[in-house]
Amino acid sequence: MGEVITAKDKEYEAEERATAPGANQSMSDRVNNRSLRPQSAAFKEFMKSGWAADDPEIKPLESSKFTPARLEALGKAFPGERLVIPAGQPKVRNNDCDYMFRPDTTFAYYTGLGSDYEAGAVLVLNPVAPDSPEAAAGKTHTPELFVAPRADNSTEDFFMSAHYGEYWVGPRAGLKEMQAMTGIETHDIAQLADALSKDVGAEAGAVRVRVVSETDPEITSMVESIREANGFADPDKNSASDDKLHEFAAEARMVKDGYEINEMRKAVDATKHGFDRLLSALPAALDKPRSERILEGAFNAVSRELGNAIGYDSIVASGPHAPILHWMRNTGVVKTGDMLLVDAGVEVDSLYTADITRTFPTNGKFTDFQKRLYQAVLDSQQAGFEAAKPGATYSDIHHACMRVIAERLHDWGLLPVSVEESLSPQGQQHRRWLACGVAHHLGLDVHDCAQARYESYQGAKITPGMIFTIEPGLYFREDDLLIPPEYRGIGIRIEDDVLMTENGPEWISAGIPKQIDDVEAWMRSRKAISPVD
Repeated sequence: MGEVITAKDKEYEAEERATAPGANQSMSDRVNNRSLRPQSAAFKEFMKSGWAADDPEIKPLESSKFTPARLEALGKAFPGERLVIPAGQPKVRNNDCDYMFRPDTTFAYYTGLGSDYEAGAVLVLNPVAPDSPEAAAGKTHTPELFVAPRADNSTEDFFMSAHYGEYWVGPRAGLKEMQAMTGIETHDIAQLADALSKDVGAEAGAVRVRVVSETDPEITSMVESIREANGFADPDKNSASDDKLHEFAAEARMVKDGYEINEMRKAVDATKHGFDRLLSALPAALDKPRSERILEGAFNAVSRELGNAIGYDSIVASGPHAPILHWMRNTGVVKTGDMLLVDAGVEVDSLYTADITRTFPTNGKFTDFQKRLYQAVLDSQQAGFEAAKPGATYSDIHHACMRVIAERLHDWGLLPVSVEESLSPQGQQHRRWLACGVAHHLGLDVHDCAQARYESYQGAKITPGMIFTIEPGLYFREDDLLIPPEYRGIGIRIEDDVLMTENGPEWISAGIPKQIDDVEAWMRSRKAISPVD
């Protein structure tokens, strides 16, 4: 066996040192100092040939049947204006490690793209000329998508770019693929600045530009520069203009179309499988260190098997952690006899997520005391469901749930005032044990439509096509000295996903057990099943 380090190796290192960057090397570029990458002309020439053709057949996405109507409604709300909707950029976790890319919700809604298509892309709605055939046909805008071309094996970036090169990251969707999937005319992202600048001006007949401004700082800066150079120099007015675009997009998602409803059903079904897996893992996890994380891992694995990811960080809260509303550290021990609160949802590949909470007796059987508390929450949820009918408001759901909670707390001797006094705006003492809301819109975001106006949310009527949660709870903290010791350290939430139909509300998560006897039977059935089934 010859020398491990040869003279040729030393020669290679010497050449690398001779061409190495100096002290002025940028911080962002220094991440490449960890490896010796080949730079020779011979290597680059060798890498350009000998690869099989890569031209896969691309089929239109199912969502592409629904996005034209969404885009048409958006355009009609902003006639004569250019609308800019970025996908966003990958978020840095640490150093050169990014989180898995998830496109901005507004971009996903109007393009129909899910999963990780495509960081850095931008959707633009261009206003049609008033005297054009498109305008005569009733169109207000034509959509265009701007994306980076593929760094496939016909390009040098294929092997030189660790960020985009398909040698590094696998196949990506380029211009042709994006257009085939979405049905939207697609262009090179390098043309974006010129496209955004076209005909912009403050004079009559010129084009005004709005952007979803929080998504991609680079795109927002580009739009701001274009506006400033063309008579739109007031940042406050520009910001208010952009907010109106974001607001409209949020409120447009309040009523789901047929595609969205189907995707939500898929998300709920996948979430049921996640809870199944978690319950199968529960017996072996009991009383183990950090067993909350054992159960979290069981659920989260299903989210990757059946979907894109979890829709939000899973809450797995046992015993005294259960009353902590957003316990996401999941570092605790799941102890025998405690109550276990699990709030989790699978986000499917289209990016629609379920949002389900179930509370379990860890040993598989509720005590009489646990039953009493659990049934109170269940009754509260049912009251909210019965209040949710076409024409009702979100506030109606809230009040119906809260009345049951206040009545039970009064029955148990925990309220220091009467039920009516507690329910009054001047009272609200019952909220000590339920300080959060009990319903929210659900869809592409777990708290969907979050940029909607108050009057379009709490004060608005519930209409067919809306999907929302109903999730009352009781949260008795371990350090609460105003309640008897037996209550302390117990948290219960029951959360389901509801579709409003023409005939009234439908539990789309009805297949996930929640009645006391059904929960116990569910736990028994999963106890005998392998945690990986």
